[in-house]
Amino acid sequence: MVSVVEKRLGALPVAAEFLRRLDVAGIVDALCPGGASAHLTHGQVIEVLIANRLTSPAPLVRVGDWARTWAVEEVFGVEPGLLNDDRLARALDAIAPQLEQIAGTVGARAIAEFGIDVGRMHWDMTSMSVQGAYPDQDQDCAFPLIGYGHPKDRRVDLKQIQAGLAVTGDGGIPVHARVLGGGTAEVGQVVGAMKDLQKITAPRKFLLVAGSKLVSYANIAALLEARVPFIAPVPASQVKDEVYAALDLEQAAVVDWVPDREAGKDPAEREVYRVLEDTHTMGGPRKRDPVLKLRRILVHSTGNAAGQKAARDKRLTRAREDLDTLARAAGGRYYSTAEKVAARVGVIAAKRRVTSCLRWHTDTGTNGKPSLDWSFDQDLLNAEAAVDGWYALITWLTANQADPAQVLIQYKGQGTVERRYADFKGPLAVTPVFVQHNHRVAALIQVICLALLVFSLIERQARRALGPQQTMAGLYPDNRRVRPTGRMILYHLGELTLRIGHITDPPTIQITRGVQLHLLDLLDVDIRQTRWPQT
Repeated sequence: MVSVVEKRLGALPVAAEFLRRLDVAGIVDALCPGGASAHLTHGQVIEVLIANRLTSPAPLVRVGDWARTWAVEEVFGVEPGLLNDDRLARALDAIAPQLEQIAGTVGARAIAEFGIDVGRMHWDMTSMSVQGAYPDQDQDCAFPLIGYGHPKDRRVDLKQIQAGLAVTGDGGIPVHARVLGGGTAEVGQVVGAMKDLQKITAPRKFLLVAGSKLVSYANIAALLEARVPFIAPVPASQVKDEVYAALDLEQAAVVDWVPDREAGKDPAEREVYRVLEDTHTMGGPRKRDPVLKLRRILVHSTGNAAGQKAARDKRLTRAREDLDTLARAAGGRYYSTAEKVAARVGVIAAKRRVTSCLRWHTDTGTNGKPSLDWSFDQDLLNAEAAVDGWYALITWLTANQADPAQVLIQYKGQGTVERRYADFKGPLAVTPVFVQHNHRVAALIQVICLALLVFSLIERQARRALGPQQTMAGLYPDNRRVRPTGRMILYHLGELTLRIGHITDPPTIQITRGVQLHLLDLLDVDIRQTRWPQT
């Protein structure tokens, strides 16, 4: 009787092939050489950790157990027993001082190996809240410190660490990532990101698209000096409402573009964008600083206008209900004096955000009981409604390089980086991470960023092989036709198994569904080669 062992194969061969093409192990070993007597190099450990995040993301515990049930030894040539907590920690310690060099080198390799178009780059930052006090952090300036900041999830009670991603317009590939301290100001990272991108994309030029944190005098002056074109939204505080209120919507040009989320709707129900153009000026902090003049694209979105109107109506409705209730209760047990009524009005106005448009006064009758009269300033509400849907973009692109509609369309690609952050925190499970020291936290987040790079390249490869705008069936139970995503590709390949029998018999791969064959064909990966050559 011949015993047969089954192991999960999943997407390990796919991950291994993409890691081989990126030469992750070779790059890590060149920057972080280990001891000559080590059973595993740091590069091998990091590749396995990346494969772990892609196939079975979970807190960084019991990685050796995962490797035993998965075909890690057959695919990567790494014995599971060597992947103990101490070995993983030593690998993270080794790469921690070299995170930026590793990220930049692997990113440049990805651009060259996969022919990625870097003509448009999208930059943004996100935060990850962490539990714990972290009292004994490594204070070396090379390592980001976990600390309080302005978390995206609004958990101001928790410390955080941050990450910045630079994502290409071509396939949304995160070719560069930086791990940053929890208290790092986002506005101060734009120039550093620009310089990093110049290194990995040279000699090619790129357009930098970013959020409103790009718009500071220092950042724009640096971008102009480096001759890097950019697009960014102007912070609301820098454009007065009177500017938008004075615009004539009828004079704005309609943009011939439909967002993907609107493609299935009736044309009459789709969001419509209109654009105008003028000039935006910025003065420096010092009198001798030259005034910067930039193109400003004024954008009106019917979707934004509807959303802002709905939000305002909701606030007014709730404030009206609260104020009517207070008016009825004035003079009663809880609001027996004008002072108590006034205090409650202040609470309602602040909570419902109607302070600017609320007009009210209290009277005390002959019986000594207060009353409340209130109303909303309709003229002010009309002025607010006049600016609904408007926002502004600034750019250094010339009119010959991009007209106002093209500037807007290129900016709308910024949603790509947001989607990658959703993958970062979703399928790759950036949290929770059970790591004690700040330099190890930073190293693990960089590993997850490398996993996100592989994840995105897998998605891009499948979509490019499928063809522009082409869809495929079999990814969802209802057999709908959709474009494959990295999440669905890894989900379906995750069901692959490897059957290992007698030593003289080659291992066999169990493929149970046609969609798996289709995906493997699109990815052009030969999974029959179960042991990858080590570098």
